[in-house]
Amino acid sequence: MSNASAGPEYVLTLSCADRLGIVHAVAGFLAERGCNIVDSQQFSDRLDGGFFMRVHVQAESAQTTLDDLQVGFAPIGATFGMDWQLRDLGARQRLLVLVSKQDHCLNDLLYRCRVGAIPADIAAVVSNHPDVGPMVEKTGLPFHHLPVTADTKQAQEQAILDLVSALRVDLVVLARYMQVLSHDLCEKLVGRAINIHHSFLPSFKGARPYHQAYERGVKLIGATAHYVTEVLDEGPIIEQEVARVDHTLTPAKLAAVGRDLESLALARAVTWHLEHRVILNGMRTVIFR
Repeated sequence: MSNASAGPEYVLTLSCADRLGIVHAVAGFLAERGCNIVDSQQFSDRLDGGFFMRVHVQAESAQTTLDDLQVGFAPIGATFGMDWQLRDLGARQRLLVLVSKQDHCLNDLLYRCRVGAIPADIAAVVSNHPDVGPMVEKTGLPFHHLPVTADTKQAQEQAILDLVSALRVDLVVLARYMQVLSHDLCEKLVGRAINIHHSFLPSFKGARPYHQAYERGVKLIGATAHYVTEVLDEGPIIEQEVARVDHTLTPAKLAAVGRDLESLALARAVTWHLEHRVILNGMRTVIFR
């Protein structure tokens, strides 16, 4: 297929109970609709009996629309009891970044989006503190200072949801946002919010985690990027990064290593989500890299 005749690119992701004929049905449908398979990955979970698949296709004609493909695939999805999504890979997605005082993950996301390493646009940045405001405003992006207390939490979270709606946000990224989201907000953002947790194993909760790690003499530190749920730091894991450390590292040096790990794990998780490489499997994830 030549570039001159190349049409739009789409990604189909699906999960269902494993059974005979799934791949044949999917490939046959795409061929009938004039969609060339660029990349296809699949996984059969032999313990739980689930089947997961991601197919990246390019249509031979611009006349092959996303709506037509979605309507056409619906009967196949119903036949196999699939949870499926068909998306336009060329659609530029929009992020809302939440941050508190630490700005390393935010800085990393700003850079990666600017150079195209993350295929998305940051629509705005929200913080419960004013500290990162000047840095964000220098980039030309909108900055919203939304302070929060126990008495104002409900109104503050509603303001976040209003921004998600008004700015047509596809994904909310908690880039070291040091607030626990309410049950209501988690429910409304299910599958659309990613958090970075400053720990791998053991888990040091609360303030000064790297000081806690230093006091315990850990030999391995890390960071975990996961989907947000109402259970603190226990959502489905998307990516983890680790580094070996030793007795020569001070708490400050441990924190410096940790910042790099957090930034990298979060960037990968966001990128994979935006490229539709993550499929939920209960409290676990299937990642097609």
